[in-house]
Amino acid sequence: MKLGHIAAACLSLALSAGACAQTTTLKIGYATSKESHYGVGSTVFCDEVEKGTQGRFKCQHFANSALGGERDQIEAVQLGTQDLVNTSTGPVGNFVPEVKIVDIPFLFRDYDHARKVMDGPIGQDILTKFPSKGIIALAWTENGFRHMTNSKRDIVKPSDAAGLKMRTMENKVHMDGYRTFGILPTPMAFPELFGALQQGTVDGQENPIPVILSSKFSQVQKHLSLTGHVYSPALLLLSPKVWNKLSDADKKVFVDAAKKAALAQRKKVNDDENNGIAQLEKDGMKVTRTVDGAAFREALKPAYAGYAKEFGADNIKKIADVQ
Repeated sequence: MKLGHIAAACLSLALSAGACAQTTTLKIGYATSKESHYGVGSTVFCDEVEKGTQGRFKCQHFANSALGGERDQIEAVQLGTQDLVNTSTGPVGNFVPEVKIVDIPFLFRDYDHARKVMDGPIGQDILTKFPSKGIIALAWTENGFRHMTNSKRDIVKPSDAAGLKMRTMENKVHMDGYRTFGILPTPMAFPELFGALQQGTVDGQENPIPVILSSKFSQVQKHLSLTGHVYSPALLLLSPKVWNKLSDADKKVFVDAAKKAALAQRKKVNDDENNGIAQLEKDGMKVTRTVDGAAFREALKPAYAGYAKEFGADNIKKIADVQ
């Protein structure tokens, strides 16, 4: 029996005899804790879906990379062995190449600019590229602007970062950019990162404040530099196996829930940015607030020549020009 028919049957029975208590439990995974921005966004999504489908769908949360690294989880969603993932775009470009353009360092001026791009025609057009790759992108969520931490020294200009072994995502766009700063990019799945920092396998890492906070990196990193070198969007991805069974009405519930989730996740990012830096200082991190952004942009020029070839200078300019 199709889900739509079940819903109709439920309505006709007016739910009186509890004959339609059939519930589908969706597995949703993300890299950080349930209290983090990913957890907040995912919880809002799940609550809205449960409410909008009168309890026919609910979620089981798998926080803290319980289902593997982000790349593993995206693959599982594609294969249909996992229902949902709330993921940074870091590994997504390996599945949907059109996403890579938003990972270019120093492309976005600030949160307002980034969110306008994601919510506008450019961002929404990228979402349409997912179904042909076997993934449904419900909405852009958010990870935040990425900053550098390390155990060695303050980073004010690119030469301060030179020679540092820095864990990065498995993302060529990021790595090409970071090499121009003299960083030695070391791709590594997120679940391995805390241990690698603790053991000194890598000197540092780069992530948004909400991730640095929720992952307790202050325990294993001394220096935080507010480089804001990359805006890291995130995505709520759904398995086509689930999507293709949904009625049109339920599809609308899922998409609307994802939009509300995105707003909640962005709000949590804002709150963490506003309050988290002081908390990290309290936890013993030394924070460098003023960074020489002009020097970083200058160092990036060779990488930008490569980006222009790969993505088209016009396409990069279109994003930069959004007001």
